Amino acid sequence: MKNTLLIIILATTIPVFSQIAGESTYQFLNISSSPRQLALGGKTITNFDYDVSQALYNPSVINSEMDNNLSINFFNYFADITYGSAAYAYTLDNRGNTLHFGVSYINYGDFQGYNEVGEPTNNFTGNETVISAGYANKFNELPIYYGINIKLITSKFEQYNSIGIGSDIGFYYKNEDLMLDVALVFRNIGGQIKSFDNINEKLPFEVDLGFSQLVENAPIKWHFTFENIHKWPIGLSNPSRLIIDLDGNITEEEVSFMNDFLRHVIVGAELFPESIFNLRLGYSFRRAEELRIIDQKNFSGLSFGFGIKFNKLRFNYSHARYSSASNVSFLGLQIDLN
Repeated sequence: MKNTLLIIILATTIPVFSQIAGESTYQFLNISSSPRQLALGGKTITNFDYDVSQALYNPSVINSEMDNNLSINFFNYFADITYGSAAYAYTLDNRGNTLHFGVSYINYGDFQGYNEVGEPTNNFTGNETVISAGYANKFNELPIYYGINIKLITSKFEQYNSIGIGSDIGFYYKNEDLMLDVALVFRNIGGQIKSFDNINEKLPFEVDLGFSQLVENAPIKWHFTFENIHKWPIGLSNPSRLIIDLDGNITEEEVSFMNDFLRHVIVGAELFPESIFNLRLGYSFRRAEELRIIDQKNFSGLSFGFGIKFNKLRFNYSHARYSSASNVSFLGLQIDLN
């Protein structure tokens, strides 16, 4: 009861902002935390098992099956940008009380500096890091779990730096009879305690709702995730898709209701989810639509990957399609230290 009260207090006292990309700082907080998550579409929140990296996105999945497991993930994002994450969980007692610790970072590479008249100055770099600690528990006599991550965020670009405090609050419902899981996550609640240049910016708050189910008599688990359910509409007209007629009249792209609805949807499927070898496939409608090139098929939004277990070592790989210009591959290792 005390833990439940703590979550309610945090949820109601920390400022919450309705934001998506381009409207807030620390956007790296919403990058996929692991190859498995990216392969299933990018924001899957319904994996309640050994995957210690999943708790970086949804703290309510923290459980004793993650005990003494270490996960390390890395990928080249775009150009010279690199991203990585690490996670570790430790079970405190035989009642399943488990603590989770994580870190994620992004490095934007080197930049050449110039002054106001275009003369070259010193090179500089940019990087951001988040360190988190999480805990989850179960409501008495209910198949519902709840969890919270507390996050310290640091960001540095040239001589500018910022510090933020955030939290994630998650709820997870398991129906053993239907093999159905439902998850609800409030991510990036909080704000800056030190701004870059006396200009306070908001954290990329979002609310995600997920469903998953293990198919009866088939080795398949499907996932549906609805991202940013707190914000409508989420779709904006693309300036590159303006139509100009012979008279110079400009017509902007019109985002229909169904198009806007689908941008909230991510679908994924995992084949052989409980085996030593897994195949994964996902599709993000929002990524597909926002990166779509007219009259060209580049399969933006599609992602796929696999996982394989060797004794106490799990290897995960995923590949995600973004555009014809660039796509990413994500590598990860999880080690059972028991």
